[in-house]
Amino acid sequence: MRRNRKTVRGYRETMSIRSRDDKDTEKMPASEEQSRDAIGRILDETEADAVLITDPFNMRYLSGFCGGEGMLYVSRKQKILITDSRYVEQAGRETEFQVVEEKTGHVRTDILRECLMEESVSVIGYEDRDLRCHAFSVLQEKLPQVKVWKPLDQRISRLRSVKTTEELTCLEKAESIGDAAFSEIPGILRPGMTEKEVAAELEYRMKKHGAEGVSFSTIVASGVHSSMPHAVPTDKKLETGDFVTMDFGCMYEGYCSDMTRTVVIGKASDQQNRIYDIVLEAQKACLDGLRAGITGKEADALARTVICKAGYGEYFGHGTGHGVGLYIHEEPRLSPSDLTVLEEGMVVTVEPGIYLPGFGGVRIEDMVVITKTGCRNLTKSPK
Repeated sequence: MRRNRKTVRGYRETMSIRSRDDKDTEKMPASEEQSRDAIGRILDETEADAVLITDPFNMRYLSGFCGGEGMLYVSRKQKILITDSRYVEQAGRETEFQVVEEKTGHVRTDILRECLMEESVSVIGYEDRDLRCHAFSVLQEKLPQVKVWKPLDQRISRLRSVKTTEELTCLEKAESIGDAAFSEIPGILRPGMTEKEVAAELEYRMKKHGAEGVSFSTIVASGVHSSMPHAVPTDKKLETGDFVTMDFGCMYEGYCSDMTRTVVIGKASDQQNRIYDIVLEAQKACLDGLRAGITGKEADALARTVICKAGYGEYFGHGTGHGVGLYIHEEPRLSPSDLTVLEEGMVVTVEPGIYLPGFGGVRIEDMVVITKTGCRNLTKSPK
């Protein structure tokens, strides 16, 4: 059995007593030691006395708290989770951090001021990519003892790039749920169904197979709508001869899945077959060439070169892929501008596409784990 460490002076202590084999402990992506070491490295790099973590996915990664509301204050001596009464009990079950409740008369900046006084902190690292301007200005006004505010850029989110064994298990399970849902879709697609109905069927079937929810808004785009990579499902009815692009994903234990499949209602035309085959060839080239040690830019080029050589380069406007984890779009990116070196254990999508306005488009997307010599495909649905 365990309980939170002694409260910081003036805090209301929230006890967290639970068994070490409590299921909630399995949801912590980073171990306590990993979390401490990672923060220690960031404090060294930035020369900060402490850091404030406000991004909900980074909060979950470092602390295990899934509620998403609040803030972490982490120094070499203190690990504090600040949240409100809606999440205090949940936080006590999920995290090893000291849980402190913010409430009327003892608001977040009051709690932070006490944290700073405990160690005479004057240099703070903060998540400049997450914290809104107004919220940051309030912190600056209410915490005048902080002399230097150091932007953390993507230092925290990059910690999530390489997945643990436990994270990979969750990601693989999430993708398998997407596969199971999609396996039931081709048999029900028919002229007259609307894009909204197809999206609803996908979402229902993912939840039926064990999903917590969707990892992003489901995309179903038919006919000329399929030339828009992020089209929103409408009341448009599927027609014979339509491309239907379905981009969907779900969440399992907080981890996301992502896949795209494009089909034709009825028989594909010669041009549809040609577009599809080029995209499939581009995806295969990337899947065959992906491995640890190449950059995101080099990975993107594996697919983009195929599409450009076929004469459709101007119709492939987005990157070839992106990282996936607790959030649907994470680092690294497989794009012409990303020089991140891919590492073993990173999870990325491979999703080249061709989009022809007035005609339609094709995207094919799998989710893979980077390995030393290649990649392992988590997506099993046929193409």
